[in-house]
Amino acid sequence: MSLKSRYLPVLDRKFARLVTNAVVRQPALWRVLRGPMRRQFHRLAPVWDDARDPDHLASYEAALAAVTSPPRRALDLGTGTGAGALAIARHFTEAEVIGADLADGMLVEARRKLPRDLAARVTFEQADAAALPYPDRAFDLVGLANMIPFFDELARVVDDGGYVLFGFSGSAETPIYVPFELLRSELARRGFTHFADFAAGRGTALLAQKEKPD
Repeated sequence: MSLKSRYLPVLDRKFARLVTNAVVRQPALWRVLRGPMRRQFHRLAPVWDDARDPDHLASYEAALAAVTSPPRRALDLGTGTGAGALAIARHFTEAEVIGADLADGMLVEARRKLPRDLAARVTFEQADAAALPYPDRAFDLVGLANMIPFFDELARVVDDGGYVLFGFSGSAETPIYVPFELLRSELARRGFTHFADFAAGRGTALLAQKEKPD
C-alpha cells in the first residue's frame, strides 16, 4: 500500500478536487466550503508529511530557481506543514518569509519543524487565502503549492514586478489542481505577464510576473 493511499483516503482526495473545481469557478462558494476544508486539513496534519512523495516540491523549486529578482518579502500560501516556506527561505537567504494556512493543525506541525537557523526569517500565521490580512503589494513573491487560488487577492498582495508561483506535486493528478490555461487567463486579466512552465519529478509549476508600470 502506497503512502498516498494509506494516509490520504480516496474520499479526502475527491473532496479536495471537488472543492477546488467549485471554488475556482465560483469563489463565493468558499464561504460554504471553507469550514469543511479547514477541518479536513486539520485532521490530516499529523500524517501529512508521511503522505507526500520525497520530490513533491521538485517543480516548485525549479520555478523558484527562475525568479530573477530575489524577494525581500515572500508568502507561501496554503503552506501546510511549511515545506514551501522553508524552500523559499533556503533559496533566497535574505528574504522574510511568511507561511500562511487556514488549518490550525498544519500550523502546529509547521512551527514544530521550523529549523533554528531559519527562525529569524520564517513565521507561520493563520490566514484565509480568500481574505488575506496583508496590505496591498506586500510581497515580492507568493507561492502556492497544491493550493486553491483566489486571483483577486493574489493580484492585490503581489507587488508590481513581483512573482506568483503555482506548483502541483502530481501534475494534473494532484487533488488540488488548476489547469495552466485557466491560471494564465485569470492572471493575465489582472496584470501578470512573462509566464513560464516547469516540470520536475512528478510535478509541474507555473511562474508568472506582475507587470511593472514604466
